Amino acid sequence: MSKFKSAKKPSSQSMLTQVATSKSSPQPVPKPDGHKNGNSTSKQSRVIAMLRSPSGATIAAMMKATDWQQHSVRGFLAGVVRKRLKLRLDSTKIDSTRVYRIASEGSTKPRHAKSTRASS
Repeated sequence: MSKFKSAKKPSSQSMLTQVATSKSSPQPVPKPDGHKNGNSTSKQSRVIAMLRSPSGATIAAMMKATDWQQHSVRGFLAGVVRKRLKLRLDSTKIDSTRVYRIASEGSTKPRHAKSTRASS
């Protein structure tokens, strides 16, 4: 066994603090929400805005606006719009294409009517 201790290598944490303090000009910190440019509208908000319009939106239009695949758009409609946001989504078929829109507040109908049968 050697009596001399080997020199310790600096830890990665201390190296990071040295690099951070040695920079001459501070650089802007990227936003944690994932936006690369100054665009403040998310893909989800774009789709919801399309669905709120009176003309509604087709799956193809939502795919084009978001660069999502068809199964991702359908999953967003079912998982986020219907379940998480609890919005009523209406769909109509016009010339073999389905158009989706968020139902207006006045036209919402209860989905499940209570049974008038007496429970046993």
